[in-house]
Amino acid sequence: MTETDDESVWPAVLRRLDEAQTAVDVLPLDPARGRAALQELQLTERSTMGAIAAHTGGLIVDSGWVRILGGGSPGLPGLAEWAAGDPARSHLVIALDAIGGRFAVDGGGLGIGPGEVCHWGPDSPAWSGVGGGYSAFIAWAVGGGLPEFYGSLRWDGWQDDTRPLRPDEGWALYPPPFAEEGQDTNAVTRAVVPLAELHEFYAEVARQLGGGVSRS
Repeated sequence: MTETDDESVWPAVLRRLDEAQTAVDVLPLDPARGRAALQELQLTERSTMGAIAAHTGGLIVDSGWVRILGGGSPGLPGLAEWAAGDPARSHLVIALDAIGGRFAVDGGGLGIGPGEVCHWGPDSPAWSGVGGGYSAFIAWAVGGGLPEFYGSLRWDGWQDDTRPLRPDEGWALYPPPFAEEGQDTNAVTRAVVPLAELHEFYAEVARQLGGGVSRS
C-alpha cells in the first residue's frame, strides 16, 4: 500500500532539516531502493526512520562528522544493509561517525533499553544510552547536540579536515582515544582510513577489553 502525503512524516522531517542548527547534506536516493528498504526494515513512512530510509541515501551532518543512514548511497550503506547483518535484530545501527563510533537503536541485545538510541565510541569501548528514541536522536543530531557530546574528541580545525572525507572514510587516531596518551586529540597522529578498517580495529579492541561491540 502506498501512503499518501498526509500519512508520510517526510514533510515534517524536511522542515526539521531545513531548520537544522548544523549543516546537513541530504544524499539522493533511487525511489525503488527506498521502497525496497522499507520492505526489508518492515517500516512505513509514518515513522521518522521510515521516511529517512524511503527518501534519502543518508544524511551527512556537521561537516561529515556524523553520517546518518538512510536508504543507502555510494560509500554509505543503508539501514537495511546493516539490519541484514544482524538477523536477530539485537540492535540496528543508524549512524556512523568520523572516528569509528556508531549509534544504534537497542533491539534488546545491547542491555540498555529496547528502542533507546545508544552510542559506542573509540574513547570508551562499550555501548551506552544516549537517551530517547530515533526521532529524538534526529532532532538532537541536527539541532546542535553534537558539539557538547563529542567535546574533546574533536581537535582544532576538525571541520576543514573532515569535510573532504568520503562517507566511507574516517580518522584513525594514534594513540587511540581509549588510551591515556590519546586523550588530547590535538596531540595525536591522524590518518584517513576506510571506516570498515576502523570498525574492525575497534571491534578487536572491544573483544580484548570485554566491551562488546559487533562489526555490524
